[in-house]
Amino acid sequence: MPRIVRFHKIGGPEVLQLEELALETPGPGEVRLKVEAFGLNRAEVLFRQGFYLERPKTPSRIGYEAAGVVDAVGPDVSGVKVGDRVGTIPGFSMRKYGVYGESAIVPANIVAPYPANLSPVEGAAIWMQYMTAYGALVELGRLAKGDFVLITAASSSVGLAAIQITKWLGATAIATTRGAAKQQALLQAGADHVIVTDTEDLPRRVKEITDGRGARLIFDPVAGPFIEKLAKAAAFGGIIFEYGSLALAPTPFPFAEALGKGLSVRGYTLFEISGHSEKLARGKQFVYDGLKVGALKPVIAKTFKLEEVIEAHRYMESNEQVGKIVVTV
Repeated sequence: MPRIVRFHKIGGPEVLQLEELALETPGPGEVRLKVEAFGLNRAEVLFRQGFYLERPKTPSRIGYEAAGVVDAVGPDVSGVKVGDRVGTIPGFSMRKYGVYGESAIVPANIVAPYPANLSPVEGAAIWMQYMTAYGALVELGRLAKGDFVLITAASSSVGLAAIQITKWLGATAIATTRGAAKQQALLQAGADHVIVTDTEDLPRRVKEITDGRGARLIFDPVAGPFIEKLAKAAAFGGIIFEYGSLALAPTPFPFAEALGKGLSVRGYTLFEISGHSEKLARGKQFVYDGLKVGALKPVIAKTFKLEEVIEAHRYMESNEQVGKIVVTV
């Protein structure tokens, strides 16, 4: 019987339980993975807390992103076979599926091989971060050489992915962090500039860096009142992509800046890409190409064992990490 992570009520990390459950059989259009590693994402913390886009049905599994080996294939599945070494692309509801544990059943259309030179730990740190950043910056934002890109909460795995993509395509990456502790790490990760928002005036610094133009693309998971500063830092015709709400506060619409600059404020999730076959195919190829040439390389903050999943979630909530937190199975 595989060990599976579930929770029976919403709450803090301590609600996560490691339980032995019967091995399930994949249904039509599904595959089963023998999980080797799974990555942690902020979405899962919010889901556990009851603050995510969808509310859990308890007892609930959890988890979007795993790397493992296919050990069973359900009916009506093509292109995936037993023995394939794959990762999961977030493109399903955690009310139905979850990948934390030794075994996981997921839709066959959201599994994808990862390069043979990567470990399972790295394989569990690819799809959420790179596809999220790709979708906003490249697919929708049309990121181009010479652009200025403002990346907030930049020490997250998605933030680091955005830095790598921005640099690969010849644009300037402006990263933000609340305190100075992560400033050097972000510079080492490739950011051209790092703004410490607790001590620096964000709009003024962006204007200085961009010679007064502002950032054309802003990639932000914070939202809340912070959006007012982002709007001031934006260029004429700029786009603010809001892909999260770490502030857990109402987000005002920056009417004056939007009107004066022709500014777009756009909600965005990875599901816009993973739920659309053509966009998904383009995104996968983009990520494969970046991994092949070394422009994209997952940054692993820390690994934990399966028995330490509660500690892993506590570490994520501490916000001390730079990069991806991964649990090995």
